[in-house]
Amino acid sequence: MKNYKKLPKFKSEKEEREFWQTHDTTEYFDTDRPLRLSFPNLKPSTKSITVRIPLSMYDDLKTLANKQDVPYQSMMKLLLADKIREQFRKIF
Repeated sequence: MKNYKKLPKFKSEKEEREFWQTHDTTEYFDTDRPLRLSFPNLKPSTKSITVRIPLSMYDDLKTLANKQDVPYQSMMKLLLADKIREQFRKIF
C-alpha cells in the first residue's frame, strides 16, 4: 500500500487551483479506489454580463424559449453551451 502525501489546507479556491496546477493528484489520492461523493447544495459560480445583440435576435430567442416553455436567459445559456462544446470539439 502506497503512502500518500497529506493534503495541505488552502486559504482560498485560487490557492488550491494554483496548487493543483503544479502537483500530481496520484501523490495525494488512491486513484484506483475513487470515492463517490454527493454535493446536493453545490451551485455553479455565475457571473452577470451584458451582451448587446440585435433586437431581432432577442425576439427570436424569446420566441424559441417560449415555445420550449423555458426562460429566455436559460435558453440563451443552453444555446451558448452547445456552441462552446462544438467549438471545443473542433479545436481538440
